[in-house]
Amino acid sequence: MQAERYIAAADLGSSKIALSVAKIEGDDIQIIYYKETPSDGIRNSYVFNPRRAAGPLRAAISEAEEDLHIKILQVVVGLPRYDVRQEIASARMERSDPSSCITRDEINTLKSIAIDSYPIADEAKEEIYGAVAQSFSADEELVCASENDVVGVTADAIEGNFKVFVGAQKAVSNIDIMLNEVGVAPARKMFLPNTVARAVLSDAEKENGVALVEIGAGVTSLTIYRGKLLRHYSSIPFGGRSITTDIKYECGFNEQLAENIKLAFGACMPDKLQSLSEKIIQINDEENGSYEQLPVKYLSEIITCRAREIIEAVLWQIQDSGYADKLRNGIVLTGGGANLVNLANLFKEMSGYTVRIGYPRSQAFTATGCSGTGETSAVASIGMILEAKRDGRLNCIEEAQIPRPAGQQAQEGPAPEQQQEEKEEAAPANLFSGDPNYEPEVLLPKKGPKKQPKAPGKIVTWIRQKTKQVGDAAEKTFDSTMGGLFDDMK
Repeated sequence: MQAERYIAAADLGSSKIALSVAKIEGDDIQIIYYKETPSDGIRNSYVFNPRRAAGPLRAAISEAEEDLHIKILQVVVGLPRYDVRQEIASARMERSDPSSCITRDEINTLKSIAIDSYPIADEAKEEIYGAVAQSFSADEELVCASENDVVGVTADAIEGNFKVFVGAQKAVSNIDIMLNEVGVAPARKMFLPNTVARAVLSDAEKENGVALVEIGAGVTSLTIYRGKLLRHYSSIPFGGRSITTDIKYECGFNEQLAENIKLAFGACMPDKLQSLSEKIIQINDEENGSYEQLPVKYLSEIITCRAREIIEAVLWQIQDSGYADKLRNGIVLTGGGANLVNLANLFKEMSGYTVRIGYPRSQAFTATGCSGTGETSAVASIGMILEAKRDGRLNCIEEAQIPRPAGQQAQEGPAPEQQQEEKEEAAPANLFSGDPNYEPEVLLPKKGPKKQPKAPGKIVTWIRQKTKQVGDAAEKTFDSTMGGLFDDMK
């Protein structure tokens, strides 16, 4: 029986940091911890202020260590989603023994040659985040679409075409600075579009053509798969937080209140809200005794305007990719913003594609008693764990701190410093190379009493807070007075 090991992953989002810890035993993945914490110092998934970003991550790691009685030495993190461009890189390699079959090690060597030889204009400012194979040719006669097709073929030479994803070098160095402030090491830095796809998409969707749209707080990203390969990636610098900001400025609320109202009543397509559109939110100001009224229909109109802008940008990128007519499985929406009521219907109405919400595939892991892992906001964390699990030597936890049954002695092993050196030596130079088993697709409670409002519709009271954060008392008021509206929304 293989020894158990642990993987810790931190999804560094514009609005939250999602920290997850998984126990790995052979092929079994058990999520034993998942929690989301408001982030700071991160904009458009880019760590622009490492010291500010370190605070919430440090607190999240400390809380996980206390709950699990472990010591986290390193974490898997994701690279920025925005300001990443894709380029084409090619490499050719003459084989010493043409009569022998092409091996996967040769494919990995070809990948390394393509990445190392790709001409970056300014290495001080840019860095290759990853590379994905697109096609191979053997002796310029046999063209193979994937790695699995070319492995086992005999040839004098082999040539490969790769899509290379290039991003800002400072974004990577800022992650290192942030982790150094926290006191943990980077176990892996992953190009997230592939990891999210691993957690959400089926093999059939990747084969037939699908557009994976991840709507985060600060970035909306588009990843297109076809023939089980990542064919296109692009992103736009706005998402769910832009909707919150629109509500904030249009209604004069603070950001936390605007976010809570969006989560409670936010919906697209006001004409299809039925009875919910008739309701009115009444926001009481405890400081001066005044109140404001916000019709749910008007709130939906504010949200729909921004949602249409996001959808139009995504559809333009799909058209620009050249795969608009090859998406047999349509669009899969995921990320925290995908839960907005009627957003999937609006995508379907504007695009004509079939649209579904992408949740983490539960058959890939277990998470008994660990809430939140089945939500769309957890897809990046789950994907990073699924990807990191393939490195059999990766262990993010200090072994001496792992809780053991009474009377069981810890097995002797190398010192933590030596373990760290071994892990660094075992890690491949690039996420998409060095792994012989790498797959080609990689890379509310009851309603309150009914009263006749001054304006049409039912009025729901919201206690407005003048502080930056809505306190616990306001949240309890929210839970006790407005939960029934979720039923109407559904």
